[in-house]
Parts: sequence; structure tokens; C-alpha cells
Amino acid sequence: MGSVKLENLRKTYEPNNIVVRDINLFIPDKEFIVLVGPSGCGKTTTLRMIAGLEEITDGNIYIDDRLINNVPPKDRDIAMVFQNYALYPHMDVFENMAFGLKLRKYNKDEIKKRVEKAADILGIKHLLNRKPKALSGGQRQRVALGRAIVRQPKVFLFDEPLSNLDANLRVQMRTEISRLHHQIETTMIYVTHDQIEAMSMGDRIAVMKDGIIHQVDTPLNIYNNPVDKFVASFIGSPTMNFINGRIEYSENYIFHSINNSVKIFLPDRFKKSLDSYKNKELVLGIRPEHIYTHDGKNSFVPIVGYVEVIETVGNEMFVYFNLGENNKLVARIPPDNRIKVNQSFNFLFDTDKLHFFDKSTEKAI
Repeated sequence: MGSVKLENLRKTYEPNNIVVRDINLFIPDKEFIVLVGPSGCGKTTTLRMIAGLEEITDGNIYIDDRLINNVPPKDRDIAMVFQNYALYPHMDVFENMAFGLKLRKYNKDEIKKRVEKAADILGIKHLLNRKPKALSGGQRQRVALGRAIVRQPKVFLFDEPLSNLDANLRVQMRTEISRLHHQIETTMIYVTHDQIEAMSMGDRIAVMKDGIIHQVDTPLNIYNNPVDKFVASFIGSPTMNFINGRIEYSENYIFHSINNSVKIFLPDRFKKSLDSYKNKELVLGIRPEHIYTHDGKNSFVPIVGYVEVIETVGNEMFVYFNLGENNKLVARIPPDNRIKVNQSFNFLFDTDKLHFFDKSTEKAI
């Protein structure tokens, strides 16, 4: 078993520098959870406290109901994969992978068995006699993974392990790590600032900002039901569009942008949630992929926007358009559209996919 529980976990470097704020999180055995957030949000510090590399200011950490606050890193039954690989340059691949086992006095046959099995899983058996300098970045990362696998720990910790790789290798290694998780069925805690990595790899995602976990859920639930404006803006690429406005009611609920360049009649499903926001300001959110250029569903509402920039990225286009003062949006659409820069265009908002946020608290409505 390898469950992990964080209980009121807190890290303070000085009175006014609180890096992690009272985090409570339970990670079941064999789960792959991703801690994701912008730089400085406290995700790596949280991981290092679990590893024992960072002292806890307050709170408790349990692995399988065993309190490990004062347990040395080497006795926590964890293995950590770092961003910079941390391979010994004078040792070949086999020696790098076997080094931790030798320190723990495993016999030679067991070491050979574990290293070869890990190398086979990672497809690096043919590299066992090479030195790190003769390896590519992706191969070095596999060796670092192999060194963790041979330990057969209860918990794997990953600290942005793909950030030094090029784009193609990152995609490949994402798949490799996900496949590895299914093969060895061990608890994995993965830290990244890349929300695409988080969405594609994690069973669950914990979205962090300023030392606080804002939301923990499956990737799909976080994407479809963000708890606040920060989560909505951080998860999704390009980011969610936001329009400040107010709700009015006559026979229907109507959203007006602040400068009245946008007017949207809202479906009945919003009646209950928006009833207390009549004539009040709030924030409307809509993802770029829910803005269209062709008629489709009855829920589509036309909005006129002035096209400023178009980015073509293979099988899709990002169209940046302006609805008026402080209302700059982006649509994610197929590349066969005949939209041109410096022209007005009729965009279609899918009202079934709208999100609303309280203007003051930024919580989802």
C-alpha cells in the first residue's frame, strides 16, 4: 500500500512568507495525482516536504497511516525523480540505476534482476553500458526513472521531470510515464506548471495558487466545472475568455457586458443560480473552443467581433478578436474558415457552455 495523507500542512520561511497554507489532501494507494499551478504556488515545496527534503513548519504527513514528519528521507519508502536527472557522470547506466540498491546492501543477483527488469520496462536495456554523456535527454530521463523503479517504493515523487526536454520528447515521455504507472501500479505524485501535462496524465489534479489548493478533481470535472475564476483560467489552452458585465431580467435573464457591446439571452437553466445576481455585476466565462463560426445548435448566440490576429497551428486556428473596450477574446476554430484580419465577423457563443463567476470572490456561480 502507498496512500499519502497531508493534514493541515504548512510551510513558512519567515513570518510574512507563507509558501504552503494548511493543505489537506488524501491520495489513495496507486493513484496518479498531479500538483499543478504557476511558479511560486508551493507545489514543489509540498513535494519536497513529502520527500523529507524540506522541513515542515506545521501539520502532518502520513504514508499508509504512518506519521513520517520526523522520518529521514531514506526511510520513507519513497523515490524521487528530479528535473535535472542527477546522474553520476562517471558511472554507466547500470551503475547509476543500481547505486541506491548497493547502498542498501542488496545482493548482486537481486540488483541485476531489478535493474534489468526496469531497463526492459523503459526500453533502455541496450544502454546499460553507456555513460550519461553518451545519452540523449530522453534517454537520461529514462535512466532517472529506472533508478527510481528499482527501489520499488510505496510512492513515486516527480518534480517537473520533463521541463528540460524538447516538445516532441515531452509528449513521448508523458505517454511513457502514464504507461509506467499502469504497469507498476504504484502511487505517483507529479509536480508540473504545465496544465497540458496535468490534464493528460493525472487520475486527479490538485490546482494550486499562493500555497493553497483551489480544487482537487478529475481532469474532466475541473475542465467542465472549475470552482473559481483562477482554476477556469489556468486549466485550458488557450485560456478561458472572461467578460465583465451584469445580469438584467425582464421576461428572460440577459447578460450585458459593461460597455453594452455584448447582449446574451440566457437559457432557463441559469434562472436559479443567477436569481440573486439581478442588476449586479459578475463575470461571464467562455472557453475558446465553445465559440463557433457556423450555425449549429439552437443555443448559439451571435456576437460581432473585430478580428485583430489569427494564428494558424496546423489543424486549428486561434482567432483573437475585440468586442470593445477591455473585451479581447480568442476563438479556437477549424482552419478552413475564411476569416480575415482587420474585419468584423459574426462569432457564435454556445450559451450551454457559459460559466459565471462572482466579481468580488471570483467563485463560480
